[in-house]
Amino acid sequence: MNNQKNIYKSFSESDMKNFEPEMKVGLLATINEEGLPHLTLISTLRASTPTEVVWGQFSQGLSKVNIRKNPKTGFLIMTLDRNLWRGKTNFTHIERSGKEFDILNNTPMFRYNAYFGIHTVYYMDLVEQYGMEPLPMGSVVLGAIKTIMAKTLSAKKGENDVLNLWTRQLIDKMTNLTFLAYVAEDGYPMIIPVIQAQSFGSEHVIFSASVFGEDIKAIPANAPVALFCMSFDMEDVLLRGVFEGTQRIGGVRCGSASINWVYNSMPPKPDQIYPETKVEAITAF
Repeated sequence: MNNQKNIYKSFSESDMKNFEPEMKVGLLATINEEGLPHLTLISTLRASTPTEVVWGQFSQGLSKVNIRKNPKTGFLIMTLDRNLWRGKTNFTHIERSGKEFDILNNTPMFRYNAYFGIHTVYYMDLVEQYGMEPLPMGSVVLGAIKTIMAKTLSAKKGENDVLNLWTRQLIDKMTNLTFLAYVAEDGYPMIIPVIQAQSFGSEHVIFSASVFGEDIKAIPANAPVALFCMSFDMEDVLLRGVFEGTQRIGGVRCGSASINWVYNSMPPKPDQIYPETKVEAITAF
């Protein structure tokens, strides 16, 4: 991690207590077999010990495939009081019983769910974390206004309809949350909040560099990035593309990502949206 942040090799008791509530944002960044970043919402993400992170699986998705092939992961936890924790972990193993299995399945979300429960617990060793970071809401709101100004003063169209209307509306709503991940030089994915993000035409996402500016500056130009946008109505979408660096758009210094892949990560059936996958009729039974 750049930007001269404090680096800790363990969680405090206070950190661990903060991770316990179900109502929080937990994000896991993994790397696929092509070396590209992937972001997944994992609400069960928590610390089981000061040096171990766990989370439970109840549905299938690409992150579970990625983590078994490349153990290097990044995480972000944001609590309802708008405090953040970020860091790096190494996936070690899974369990289908035991203390953490029982704890996760006894949380209200799963204990009283008649349709599904946690069937696998994933364990990760903490590599480093950077302590509690309060989300700077004043700067986030100002950054969102600046991004909207940039978008308005420098309209952009796209040749391809990569971002459909629903996706653009999800990204553009100011009360929704967007996060970016990229693979750092050490091979671990890093997560940056870019809540100020807006769609820019049908092929780009932009975000004012006035919020988490040092983190944005650390992203190499032309690096593959993943962007995860979510609402509090349980809607989300995952985008992937290329970071084009920071530039002045409508007079505002913004980070820009050219999007070339869109993925529906919501249950019950996560699937690729763009490029559109060919649906073939079944002719043999």
